[in-house]
Amino acid sequence: MRAAGIIGFGRALPAAVVENAPIAARVGVEPAWITKRTGIFTRRRSAEGQGLAKLATEAGARALEDCGLDAADVDAVLVATSSADDIVPQAAPVVAGALGADRSMAWDVGLGCTGFLAGLQSGAALVESGRAHTVLLIGADVMTRYTDDDDRQTAALFGDGAGAVVLAPGGAASIGPIVLGADAQRDVLYIDRIESVVRMQGRLVYQQAVDHMERSCCELLDLAGLDIGDVTLLIAHQANGRIINALRERLSLERARVADYIADLGNTSAASIPLTLSLADDDGRLPGCGHVVMTAFGAGFSWGAALLSYAEQPPAPTLAGAERSGAVIV
Repeated sequence: MRAAGIIGFGRALPAAVVENAPIAARVGVEPAWITKRTGIFTRRRSAEGQGLAKLATEAGARALEDCGLDAADVDAVLVATSSADDIVPQAAPVVAGALGADRSMAWDVGLGCTGFLAGLQSGAALVESGRAHTVLLIGADVMTRYTDDDDRQTAALFGDGAGAVVLAPGGAASIGPIVLGADAQRDVLYIDRIESVVRMQGRLVYQQAVDHMERSCCELLDLAGLDIGDVTLLIAHQANGRIINALRERLSLERARVADYIADLGNTSAASIPLTLSLADDDGRLPGCGHVVMTAFGAGFSWGAALLSYAEQPPAPTLAGAERSGAVIV
C-alpha cells in the first residue's frame, strides 16, 4: 500500500468581519463577557448571496495553486460540510464543476465539526488503495446561516470559512493513523429542519469535547507508537478557546505547541482544522521534521484524531553535483 500525504494547502474567508460589540448588545452582555467565555474577538460572515460553494471553490483553487496542479489533475473532490447551499445537488459536484475538475468523483462528507477528519480518512484511503492519485479535500461551512442571533449560548460562536488540502502519494506531510468515533447524542448539539438553527447544551458539549479529544489523541499516539513528547504541534478543532486550553492542559502541552486561531475566526465547524493547517503553514509552524496531531469533536456526537508526520527530505541534487556524478537532470 502506498502512503498518502498532503502536498498543498489553501483557504478562503469572507471579507466581512463581525466584532463582539454588536452581538453582545443584541444578547444583553458586554463584549468582554463573550471573549472571556469563548476566546473569540471577531469572526467572518458571508455576504448575502455568497454561498458555501463559492468559498469552497476558492479554497480548493488556492490549494491546487499551492502545489502547482491543475483541476484537470484531480481524481476526486470531497467537501466536508454541514451547510451546503442546497439539499441536492451536494456541494462537491458544484465545486468540482466550478474548478474545472471535470473527470473527478465528487461527494460531500458529513459529521459536523469532525467532517474534515472523516474526509481525510476517505481521501487517504482512495490514494493508498490506488483508486485515486490526487484528491482535493475541502472543509467548508457557512454556519452563520444557522445561527440564532438571539441565543446567548451560540450567537457569538460561529464564523464562516473554508480550508482545503491536496492529497497525493508521498509528500512531506505523510498521513498516519486516523481514529474516529461516534455516539448517539442528538439533543445536545443539533440543527433540525423545523427551526434550522444551532441548538446546544453548552456545558455538556464542553465536557464531552475535552474528554473525547483527549482520549482520541491518546489512542492515536498509542497506535503510532509515539508519546506526547513527540508532538510538535497540536491542531484541535477551533470550537472555543476554553476547550482548546483545557485540552492543552490535559495533554500537558506548552502553549507554543498548540495552534490557536479562534480569536479571529470563531468556530468554523468542518473548516476549522484545514483553515488552521493553512494558517500554520503560512506562519512556519508546521515542522520540517516532526509530528502534527489533529483532533476534533462535533455533533452526533462525533470525534476523532489524525496524525501528520514530517520527515526530513533528502536534498535535491544540484546541477554541479549531477555533473560530478554523471547524472542527467531533465
